[in-house]
Amino acid sequence: MAQAGHLPAGSYGADGRSRALVPVPRDKTPVDRRAPRRPRALAADAAIFVARITFGRGWRTIARRGVIWFAGFLVVYFGIIGTLMTRMDANPDFMPPAAVEGGSHAMNMAIALVDREVNQHGWLPNDPWFMPGGLRDNAPNFQLGIIQALGRFSFEMVDTIGRARGSSRADPDLERAAGFLQFPGDIWHIAFEKSLMPTVTSDQQYRAALRALTSYNNRVAQGQAIFERRADALASTLTRIADDLGSQTAQLEQHSRSDLLWLIDFEADDIFFRNKGVTYAYYLLLRELGRDFEMLIAARGLSHVWQQTVMTLRYASQLDPPIVMNARSDGFLANHLVLQGFYINRAVIQLNELVTTLNF
Repeated sequence: MAQAGHLPAGSYGADGRSRALVPVPRDKTPVDRRAPRRPRALAADAAIFVARITFGRGWRTIARRGVIWFAGFLVVYFGIIGTLMTRMDANPDFMPPAAVEGGSHAMNMAIALVDREVNQHGWLPNDPWFMPGGLRDNAPNFQLGIIQALGRFSFEMVDTIGRARGSSRADPDLERAAGFLQFPGDIWHIAFEKSLMPTVTSDQQYRAALRALTSYNNRVAQGQAIFERRADALASTLTRIADDLGSQTAQLEQHSRSDLLWLIDFEADDIFFRNKGVTYAYYLLLRELGRDFEMLIAARGLSHVWQQTVMTLRYASQLDPPIVMNARSDGFLANHLVLQGFYINRAVIQLNELVTTLNF
């Protein structure tokens, strides 16, 4: 405390002079309270204000609101954004947007499908769980089915349509494309089962296949690559496609006979949508092969059967139930695997009819 009769330090008399025991200079610099604050300080104040409005002040309020906001983030991130990013494009009227004039129509379609699924829509099967669509499996299985069909078709191009005879040299671009399209579809930048170091992703391999297919079709347009339009080449290709579809029906039959209850069958939708991708790709490829071999098909009187086969695959590719059920085939509830298998098996029968006539 200050002594009696003395003023504390910093006190001033009526004349403005210091009356303190220890004289203290008086700062007469005017304070400008309207001076602008630094941007960093304003940003900090704004962040604190938003945080208090969003989460409150008390720790219980902060915890409760934090849980609510986190749940909302999950709904938006995995629900809304994930839905927008994982849509299936099964447009039956799809046409190649940049077709190579003078090239193969079927090859133009194969190129357009790879480009659409990998570059435009984005490749989904190798997305890790923390990506918006990483927890979804219907659209990824659909894309895997498309690549499966394109891989089989590219092999047939190497063995039959893309070479003059069986003993002639295979086209190098087709060989590369067929190899790239066999790459597993679920490889991301890091595959721990293979290496701890970054690796080549599935979509990178498929882009390499896209470049090889494009190179081949450009050479076909320039007359520098082989695209055989013989009946035996077409028959061999249709036989392999029928065999591939037949293996899909065997899988459908085996799973539909399982003892799983339809309410807890988590594999039915995976099988269904992968087959949907297979049938969709084959539908588009056969539709365009019909243009490549139009004269041969008409000369053999197969135009009607060919169109029936294409339409059967179209029906199979357009099945899109909101919930895929695997109920008893003779039960009250639907069995979508059996329904899909019906159309695929019908397409196999029609393909075999085409092959028989072409080989006659």
